Amino acid sequence: VQLQASGGGLVQAGGSLRLSCAANGRPRSSYSIGWFRQAPGKEREFVSAITWTDGYTNYADSVKGRFTISRDSAKNTVYLQMNTLKPEDTAVYYCAARAGVMTATTALPNYWGQGTQVTVSS
Repeated sequence: VQLQASGGGLVQAGGSLRLSCAANGRPRSSYSIGWFRQAPGKEREFVSAITWTDGYTNYADSVKGRFTISRDSAKNTVYLQMNTLKPEDTAVYYCAARAGVMTATTALPNYWGQGTQVTVSS
């Protein structure tokens, strides 16, 4: 699976951005696609993921209630709608895919897209 991430940018605190992750083909039904992020000097961390078949979603506690992940099966694309952004959301965001469920505690994904920078100014 090849993944192409887009949609990052610069936004003020309280603003919104939508990230897109386009797969180069239809993901296998058992796959999850999700997002991780990495801030300068910090480890990469799980943000959110969705299972391709049934749309089961999960989120890191730090983004619950602010971020929403969704998928468009016709376009083989996953979206991350980010609202009420905070300066601490500043990071490079990576989309990723793996077989099975993707959470903060599962093994790291097998497939990664390139990162997209999100910068939230205070």
